[in-house]
Amino acid sequence: MRTDDFDYNLPEELIAQHPSDKRDLARMMVLDKKSGEIDHKVFYNIIDYLKPGDVLVMNDTRVIPARLFGHREGKKESIEVFLLNNIEGKKWEVLVRPGKKMKVGSEVIFSDDLRARVVDIKEDGNRIVEFTYDGIFNEILDKLGNVPLPPYIKEKLDDPEDYQTVYSKNPGSVAAPTAGLHFTKDLLKKIEEKGVKLAFLTLDVGLGTFRPVNEDDIKDHKMHSETYRISKETADLINTTKENGGRVIAVGTTSIRTLESVYKKYGHLREDSGSTDIFIYPGFEYKVVDGLITNFHLPKSTLIMLVAAFTSREIILNAYEKAVEDKYRFFSFGDCMFIK
Repeated sequence: MRTDDFDYNLPEELIAQHPSDKRDLARMMVLDKKSGEIDHKVFYNIIDYLKPGDVLVMNDTRVIPARLFGHREGKKESIEVFLLNNIEGKKWEVLVRPGKKMKVGSEVIFSDDLRARVVDIKEDGNRIVEFTYDGIFNEILDKLGNVPLPPYIKEKLDDPEDYQTVYSKNPGSVAAPTAGLHFTKDLLKKIEEKGVKLAFLTLDVGLGTFRPVNEDDIKDHKMHSETYRISKETADLINTTKENGGRVIAVGTTSIRTLESVYKKYGHLREDSGSTDIFIYPGFEYKVVDGLITNFHLPKSTLIMLVAAFTSREIILNAYEKAVEDKYRFFSFGDCMFIK
């Protein structure tokens, strides 16, 4: 299967630069995964498609202010350090710009409270740095760091909370699980009142979510690895839902990757934590998820491949073509799709 098989034409003006005025007023395309039939709704209509006994599974990760700016001792040139993942303790894998200036042993000063020293350089050019600081690291990040936005969003956010889900809880991501951005607390309350259970897991979204597939054959693509955590409570709730004939509705591709990774690992869902580099594309057999709420994804990305695996490549590309025709808003702050 070729990467070009997942390409589509997207006018630049359809890339959303800011969120909807109200989260649940985004448009929602409802897609039948078997027939390809399409309906056009508004996101708050999602409650009409959920049934008592279903479970809605959401990623409660929170985006950290991962972009830091500092300088070397005695130098004025700005050095950007972008946090990718916490290796252990005070050691992080990071992107550094300009990278050539930051050799092993080089130090970046961000403030009187925070410094980072390069302790290793990976083959891909990413640096391993060790931070030194006084205080609590997350509190220092909140003060000094900037919430990173995807490269296709050119406008600044008026409120950084616009790039967080209303149920975000566990800091660790450098990108938001954007399908969840459409929920409001009021809508979630109404969903629960209908008899739908809410379940939470955590997958820390990495920068690799924006990286294109460069190989011609998708099977040659190496996925980035992301850490996840699923509690016993969540695993038991999903297992019980399945046993009772209810549906598991995943909010976003990150929820899917976590659920299907744990099932693949054990043959069932259970409490677990670890990392996953699962690559889902057409031909993959879903074991856990019955429905999916997802945004519209980049052409030739692993995310559109995952979504195509949930239906078919032909159905998804046809739906995307209709979305372009109807001027849906695309990507992180854009409209969404419910695949039933």
